[in-house]
Amino acid sequence: MEIEQRLKELNLVLPNASDPQGSYCNCVRTGNLLYVSGKGPVAGLSEVPKGKLGREYDTAQGYEFARITGLDILAAVKLELGSLDKVSQVIKLQGFVNATEDFEQHPKVLDGCSDLMASVFGDKGVHARSVFGAQSVRGNLPIIIDSIFEVSE
Repeated sequence: MEIEQRLKELNLVLPNASDPQGSYCNCVRTGNLLYVSGKGPVAGLSEVPKGKLGREYDTAQGYEFARITGLDILAAVKLELGSLDKVSQVIKLQGFVNATEDFEQHPKVLDGCSDLMASVFGDKGVHARSVFGAQSVRGNLPIIIDSIFEVSE
């Protein structure tokens, strides 16, 4: 399946990949694995969300932030590889949800990114994952997600 065509079918437009916010790069490739640095819901937005799930934002908003973050991840992968068709498998997502102490819906928030990957890549988008509540994250973003992809030449 051509992923560009699949993106069109889903009415998805990738933003320009966000730039790293420190002394690191967006992606590192070793062998057939591509590690993508932590991304947040910043690319393509006119206003960057700041705050915690369970206080400033609810679970549905968190889901959308994770989805938007997934688009930035895909943009970084495409920038690195030249084509998303080189993705053989989404291996893992790891989410850090900036949340209040009593927030319990972390998995439902990260589903926004997980559902996006499955929609775009089909079976190749089904992955392992971890999600954690965080007391704080970079820039007070509501979520940060890092990821690992298996890729071909």
